[in-house]
Amino acid sequence: MKIPLVLKKLFRRRIVLAAAICLLLVVVLALLANVVTGYDPNDTAVRERLSVPTASHLMGTDELGRDLFARIAFGGRYSLTIAALTAMGSIAFGTLFGLVAGFFRRLDAPIMRVVDAMMSLPDILLAIALVAILGPSMLNVVLALVLVYSPRVARVVRASTLVVRELLFVEAARAVGVSTAGILWRHILPNLMSPILVQASFIFAYAILAEAALSFLGVGVPPEIPTWGTMVAGSQQYAHEALWIVLFPGLAIILTALSLQLLGDGVRDLLDPRLKKSM
Repeated sequence: MKIPLVLKKLFRRRIVLAAAICLLLVVVLALLANVVTGYDPNDTAVRERLSVPTASHLMGTDELGRDLFARIAFGGRYSLTIAALTAMGSIAFGTLFGLVAGFFRRLDAPIMRVVDAMMSLPDILLAIALVAILGPSMLNVVLALVLVYSPRVARVVRASTLVVRELLFVEAARAVGVSTAGILWRHILPNLMSPILVQASFIFAYAILAEAALSFLGVGVPPEIPTWGTMVAGSQQYAHEALWIVLFPGLAIILTALSLQLLGDGVRDLLDPRLKKSM
């Protein structure tokens, strides 16, 4: 089977290939958690609480005797779902507002002042405030993170739109009577896909870290939902007795976020025309 040229260029750097493989393993483990683990993540066995990693419990058990490997695998579903929904929502809203601000001069200043005001606040503090207002739930965490990260996308899209709207093919489209919606959809948006894809990969990673931070602070998803963040938050008081119950969920967070960042760097380098000659 012949490998597409794009993938050859993307995975020419071994660190990017390793990141892609690591991310693929995490996704497959989350999707096939029922098959791979053989345990229910919520089954308790008090007699086996805080057991060290063994052949029957590959990552040991937590304070209630639940299999930690199963909880990490199933927790990946929730953590990755939150991150994916956050990335999609942020890209959708950020692209919309960035396009409007960059194309319509009269709307540029008011939209960007709101964006600047939101970006002036630290991400985690704004997310905490929004979740406190909305209430702790998986959906509300996603909504809060979408509101936090949409301004980042809006600024990038707006800056790119300001450049693209002045190019000759856009002027030609205006001259032949193409509607504003047609210009935005068919001529400007396709030329913004490079920065949008890069932002999506970065926001995916940021959302995983942000969800873990919110859960660790007690303002994220409810404790009964086994995300990686809630595992770390609920097990920290037992870390001095059983380090693995904090170590393995923490490693899952770090490896996934790092893989996404490295893969995003690879996509950025691939799509950046200034770097194509060196690839």
